[in-house]
Amino acid sequence: MSQGKPARLGPAGTAVGAGRTLTDNAADTIRGIGLVALAYCILSIGDAAAKWAMLATGVAWVLLWRGIFGAAAIAVVTAFRSEAGGLSRLRPVRWGLLSARAGLSSFTSLSWYLAWLHMQLADTYALGFTAPLIMTLLAIPLLGERLRWRRMLSTLLGFVGVLVMLRPGGDLWTPALPLLMAGIVAMAVTRIMARQLSLTETPECQAFWLMISHALVGLLLFGLYPPTGIASVGAWLALAFLGVSSGLAHCIFTYAYGLAPVSALAPYEYTMLIWGGAAGFVVFSEVPSWSTLLGAAIVAAAGLYNLHRERVRRAEAVLGTGCHK
Repeated sequence: MSQGKPARLGPAGTAVGAGRTLTDNAADTIRGIGLVALAYCILSIGDAAAKWAMLATGVAWVLLWRGIFGAAAIAVVTAFRSEAGGLSRLRPVRWGLLSARAGLSSFTSLSWYLAWLHMQLADTYALGFTAPLIMTLLAIPLLGERLRWRRMLSTLLGFVGVLVMLRPGGDLWTPALPLLMAGIVAMAVTRIMARQLSLTETPECQAFWLMISHALVGLLLFGLYPPTGIASVGAWLALAFLGVSSGLAHCIFTYAYGLAPVSALAPYEYTMLIWGGAAGFVVFSEVPSWSTLLGAAIVAAAGLYNLHRERVRRAEAVLGTGCHK
């Protein structure tokens, strides 16, 4: 396992930076799974707000205010954590890697926003389900993680579910597909980078600069995607909800990836279809196709099995069996 840099010290000698080793034990993995599932739920609901606001104001406007509201929310929450270092928790250690992750994340958001102009929320999530497979495979060379055979089988089962949803040649094959797939690959890489950065950067630091990057990209895109009009009160409320929920969810998300291996958390990307599909139906009256629902059932089964295996590992660790299959 990799050793991080020494932690920064805040007031009264409080440790500010992560400065820790990456772990792969059952107890931390269970905590990571719970946190990442919560983060995906919040992010999915925020996606519905983003699509609604984007249709009223434009892509650049949504990116800009998502970043501003999100960064502000993180800064306020972090400032009140004076006992843990306060705003010093936002100071990066590895600027280069942090900036690269923030930029890739902004590209991912842009690709999904543009795809939503032509596709349903649930359909884009179905395509996004290829990300866990990419993440699980990339974690081997990039993080040196062990790919246990049960994790591999659950990921492959999830990929089968994705194929069911895609139905090659079906309705999901739109002109927005290539850009969305590029964004999904970038998203998978950012998941890996979140775990790498957890060695030296706090969750608040990663999330804060990610939001700043969104705001900057929104400003840069004003020429290509100018605001379509002055936002209504409803649109402003949606933008505020999107920014605040995204900022806090990314704090939870990055903390989860510091606790658990990428291959263990990857299948829980699938839960976004549940929340996003429900939000799409309530807000936009979008109804997923039968193939999307069938594929979702397959990938949900894969994720639940993976959770079961982590619980078994935890019980075995308590009993001292040392079984890590």
